[in-house]
Parts: sequence; C-alpha cells; structure tokens
Amino acid sequence: MKAEKIRDLGDHELAVHVADVEDRLFRLRFQMSMGQTDGLKKYHELKKDRARMLTVQRERELAQQKQEAAQRGQA
Repeated sequence: MKAEKIRDLGDHELAVHVADVEDRLFRLRFQMSMGQTDGLKKYHELKKDRARMLTVQRERELAQQKQEAAQRGQA
C-alpha cells in the first residue's frame, strides 16, 4: 500500500488496517515456521506496509500534540 493511500485513510480505518496486517503477518510467520516458505516475499511486503502505517499514525500523534501545545501556549 502506498504512503499516499495510507494518508488518505481516517484514524479508525488506519487502526483497522494495522490490526489486519499484524494478523496476516502472524499467520505468515506460522506458515513459514511449518516449512512453507512460499510467503516470504509477501511477509516482507506486509512488514513494510505495517511500518508505513505506523509511521503515519505517529506523524498524526505528533501533529496533534504540537497543535495542543500551541493552543495551550496561546491561552
């Protein structure tokens, strides 16, 4: 999933997607531990997608904190 598409998602949708990706990663890790290495490429791709999603979530958290701090400074 592209970063631009991730940024277009709402906070709730983003959290749902992160949970879904973490579930799929768990299932792929389990399959790979059983000797099925077919999902290795997909595993790496999902890890990168999860990292992008978590980065966008953190950016939003920091922006919100910065905005709140600015509001407190003006009050």
